[in-house]
Amino acid sequence: MLKVFLLAVIGGYVFSLLHIPIPWMLGPIFSIITAQFFYKGALSWSSRLQEMGIVIVGIAIGEQFNLALFRSTGILLVYMFLLNIILIASSIVLAFVLSKWSQLSLKSMILGTIPGGLSQILLFAEEEKDVDLAAITYFQVVRLLLVVVVIPFVVSGHIVSKSAVNIPMSYSLVLLFLLSWGFAYVAKHFKMPIAYFLAPILLVIGLQFAPFDLAPVPPLVMNGAQLLIGAQIGLMLKPPMVKLPFRYLAAGILSSVGLIVITYGTSFIVSYTLGFSFASSFLSTAPGGIDQMVLLANEIHADISVVSVFQIFRLLFIFLFVMPALRFYYVFVAKRRALKFDQDMITKS
Repeated sequence: MLKVFLLAVIGGYVFSLLHIPIPWMLGPIFSIITAQFFYKGALSWSSRLQEMGIVIVGIAIGEQFNLALFRSTGILLVYMFLLNIILIASSIVLAFVLSKWSQLSLKSMILGTIPGGLSQILLFAEEEKDVDLAAITYFQVVRLLLVVVVIPFVVSGHIVSKSAVNIPMSYSLVLLFLLSWGFAYVAKHFKMPIAYFLAPILLVIGLQFAPFDLAPVPPLVMNGAQLLIGAQIGLMLKPPMVKLPFRYLAAGILSSVGLIVITYGTSFIVSYTLGFSFASSFLSTAPGGIDQMVLLANEIHADISVVSVFQIFRLLFIFLFVMPALRFYYVFVAKRRALKFDQDMITKS
């Protein structure tokens, strides 16, 4: 873990010198991925540290959240629902085409292409007996990496310069972090989706109605959150993954690029119809992780509230509708196959 931390610090420092967007997340990702292909020793990172970074991001979002956004909840829900229907339908079509070309089963390709949470998709795939778990893992990791690496450069031209603010660390912020961590821990035990991200946001939004001011998150702490998240992402791409068949490797990249292009197109719909900036619209529809997209939104001064709401809705839409629908469909198909097999056996006998 100390080796990973040192690699992350070096990567973040170099990327910050090069003025690359979200340097303290992209730098660790790049340095750790590169190191894994040359260093044969053990490299590890605690998921608890990543969760600490996500909690910090959640606090920062809650403090900047624009409650006025909920005045137009009705029209936002319509657009979010339609955009997710387009995204999921496009993912399935893309999976069907790439499945024919790569010769990977359609079921595995669909699970590899759908832009849901990485851990949740893999847990779902582990319960299915007839899928290629290694290929699904590769597809999901490559999508996450490409989104995190490509999209910052697509929207980097939309960065709004922010004056440097020296915000000191305070005991009240430490207390807020501990309170948010405890709230997230309890929320996770009650099966709240993305608890370490969503629970701090809800807590801090609720505390905004209290008669005391919340301590802002200093830039140095936000950089530390980027590092904690980036180190975990960098370790996701393992060297053995590149030993998959070439068509699998190419299909993983093509599916990720396809999803980025599709969401790039739908972002213009959001921007034109709802009046959001291009950066806010693209980050809202991009098929990446919530914490990464919000970190980038914070970096370029996009509308954090809009990005958060759209990304959370997409994840919940996939968890609550798409994944149960897929499970129902696969169970139905399995029963049909079993029934047909029994009928064929009866006919032959």
